[in-house]
Amino acid sequence: MGEYVLHLTQEENITLGAGAVRRLVEGGSGDAALLYLCLARRGSSEPERLRAELRWDQERFAAAEAALASMGLISAPAEPSAKTPAAPPAQERESAPAPETALPEYSREDVMAKLEGDASFAALLREVERKLGRLSDPSVRKLLGLYDYLGLPADVIFLLVNYCAERKAEQFGTGRLPTMREIEKEGYAWARRELFSTAAADAYLRGERRKRSGFPAYMEALRLGGRAAAPSEERYLGAWAEMGFPPETVAVAYDKTMLRCHELKWPYLNGILKRWHEKGLHTPEEVAAENAPRRGAAQAEARDSARNDWMKDYD
Repeated sequence: MGEYVLHLTQEENITLGAGAVRRLVEGGSGDAALLYLCLARRGSSEPERLRAELRWDQERFAAAEAALASMGLISAPAEPSAKTPAAPPAQERESAPAPETALPEYSREDVMAKLEGDASFAALLREVERKLGRLSDPSVRKLLGLYDYLGLPADVIFLLVNYCAERKAEQFGTGRLPTMREIEKEGYAWARRELFSTAAADAYLRGERRKRSGFPAYMEALRLGGRAAAPSEERYLGAWAEMGFPPETVAVAYDKTMLRCHELKWPYLNGILKRWHEKGLHTPEEVAAENAPRRGAAQAEARDSARNDWMKDYD
C-alpha cells in the first residue's frame, strides 16, 4: 500500500501554513484535523500505521481520510494493482501482531527533547532505571517508542515493566531482570489489547495472575512439576486455562498422548484438548461419558465375535 504525502510542506517544527489551517477550519472535521496533524508529525506514513497510532476503527479513519482529500490536503494512496495481494480482513488485521519495524527511529536529539519537554516521560525513565538499572541509549529509545509511538501512558508503562520483571523472576529466580526488548514485545501486546489506562491494565493483570496461578497444577498433571514453565509452554497452559480445563482433564489428555506418542508432545496433547473443547467436554467425567458409547460398541462387537468363533470350524 502506498503512502500519504502532504500537499502543503511543513517545517521540522510542524508549523502549519495558513492555507492548511483555513481549509481545516472551514472543513469543520475534528477527525480530519487530527489525521492531518498526525501526518504533519510523520511527514508521510502508511494508512495502517496511522490508524493504529490514532486507535481508530476503519470506518472512522476512512471518513477522516475522505474529508482531508476533499479539502485538497492529501493525496490518498493509489489503489492496489491487480498483482498486489488483497489486504486481509479487518478482523484478521486487528488480531495480528503490530509490526515492530513500525517503531520510529528516534535519535538522541529526539530523546533529549522529550526528556526536556515532557516531565511525565522524564519521571518514567527515572522510575524504570530505578527498577532495571541504567538503560542504554537503544533501550531508552525503546521506552520512548512505547510512550510516544504506541501511546501507552507513563503509569501504564510502569505497570508493564513491573509485570515483566515479575514474570522474569518467576521463570529464572529473584534477581533476573527483563530486557527492554522483552518489555517492548509485551508492550505491543498491551497496545493491541488497548490497555491505555491503569484501570484496564490492572484488570488485565488480575486476570493474568489468576490464570498463571493455575500453571503449577498443570505442570504437575504433565509430570513436570519440578520446574517453572518455559515461555513457549506457558502459551499452551494459558490457552488451556482460557478454554476452562481443570488439571485433571489435562492429566487424561497427557495419558492419551503418552500411549500414542510415548513421550510428551505438546502439539499433540493440545490437539486433544482443542477437540474436546470444540465438543464442550472439559471435565474428566464429560470426556468419559463421551467415550462410553464407543467403548460399549467395541465390547459388544468383541462379544459377538467370540460367539461366532465356533462357525470358523465349518468354513
